[in-house]
Order: sequence, then structure tokens, then C-alpha cells
Amino acid sequence: MQLIKELWSSKSFIWSFAKNDFKTRYSGSILGITWAFIQPIMTLLTFWFVFQVGFRSTAVQDVPFICWFAAGLIPWFFFSDAWANAGNAFTEYNYLIKKVVFKVSMLPLIKIISSLYIHVVFIAFLVLIYAVYGLYPNLVWVQLFYYSFCMVVLVIALTFITASITPFFKDINNIVTIILQFGMWLTPIMWSYTMVPEKYQAFFKLNPMYYIVEGYRDTLINHVWFWHRYNQTFWFWGITLVLFLLGASLYKKLKPHFADVL
Repeated sequence: MQLIKELWSSKSFIWSFAKNDFKTRYSGSILGITWAFIQPIMTLLTFWFVFQVGFRSTAVQDVPFICWFAAGLIPWFFFSDAWANAGNAFTEYNYLIKKVVFKVSMLPLIKIISSLYIHVVFIAFLVLIYAVYGLYPNLVWVQLFYYSFCMVVLVIALTFITASITPFFKDINNIVTIILQFGMWLTPIMWSYTMVPEKYQAFFKLNPMYYIVEGYRDTLINHVWFWHRYNQTFWFWGITLVLFLLGASLYKKLKPHFADVL
């Protein structure tokens, strides 16, 4: 609760700092913030070409493959970018750690919100893709805000774990990279979980990002409200709460030693 209060009391500063972080991330390049969108879009188009044009993948859940695929890949873009960048928040802004009056807990959230700006644009891009194929928004699409919120909370929980350890164990960044590489393939983004024998499907559903990816598809394609998936909803928030408590505990225990190692 102390960590939540600290973050909430600094919300205006966090938003301001996040805007500055977003601008400075690409300030040295000619195309500027355009690079934030070029790589993800090219990745999406490459996978679309390989699977739909090369492998001639058919429609999934009665929608064109690109619509089904993008609904899973775009939330993963945010999750991987936010976790990878926010995990380095304390080391990247080490010059602020030693300032007594600065609230260090804001740094991971600043990096996450910086990535969130990109995600908002991609949500608009996703809506455009669906509109091209004649799939237009309806009331259930407001759930995108809910599942985006779920993803932000999950990333915050994971980030406070990894960011708190990184100053003492730099290899954690490489571990996160490996987890994200494997996670992209173990999460049903490019394949449907129904392809797995039913007795093994439960193992894939343990992944919190399964809830997010399928939630985006439930919203955009199946038009299913999140409370109809109450078992998965309880599991997601249960595991996220455990991760958040672990992250807050590690942060509280290790924070006094940040200045000594950075």
C-alpha cells in the first residue's frame, strides 16, 4: 500500500517525465519517434506475409488471419517492450537514485507509460486493420481499456521484481530477453491453443499473457465479456497480485542499497 500511495501521489510528475522519456528515446535519429512504429509494423507485416501468403493460412475463428494474428501480436509488442525497458529503469536513471528527495519508485512506471504511448497508436492501427476487412467497433470493444489496464499492472509487477534485482545482478536483463523470446512462442499468438490436446491446454492457460491475448481476441472477434471468463480472470488477478507483492517486497528490501552499487 505504501508503494501504491507513493506512485499515486506522484502521478502528474510521472506523466510529465514519461513524455520526456518517450521523446528522448528517439531524439538522436533522423526519423525520430517514427522508429517506435516502423519495427513493430514491419514485424507484423513479415509474419503476415510468411503465414498468410507463404503458408496460405486460412481464416481463424471466421475472421481473416491478419485480424486474428494482429489481435495477439500487438499486446505482446507492448508487454515485451515495456518489461524490457522498465527493467533497466534504475540503472538507466542511476544519477537520480542518489538524490534524497527523488521518489525512485516512479522510474519503472515512467518507462512503462513511455511504451504505453506506442501501444495506444497501435490500438488505433488495429482498429484500422479490422475496418479494412469490414469489421467495425461495437460496445464490447471498450474492453480493450480493461485488458490494456490488466497488462500494465502485470508489467508493473514483473518490472519491480527484475528492476530491483538488476543493479545487483546485471544478467537478469539477458534472462528477461530469453523469457520474452520463449514466451512469444509459448503464448498462443501465432497459433491457437485449441491445436494442443485438451489435457495440456491448462498448462498454457497458466501464463498470465494468455489471458491478455485471448482477452483481446474475445473483445475484437468473439465479442465475449471478461466476466464470462471468470475462472481465468480470478487466476490472472491472483497471480498478478502475488507477483506485485513479491516485487514490492524486493523493492523495499533492496532500495536502501541501490546508491551503493549504482
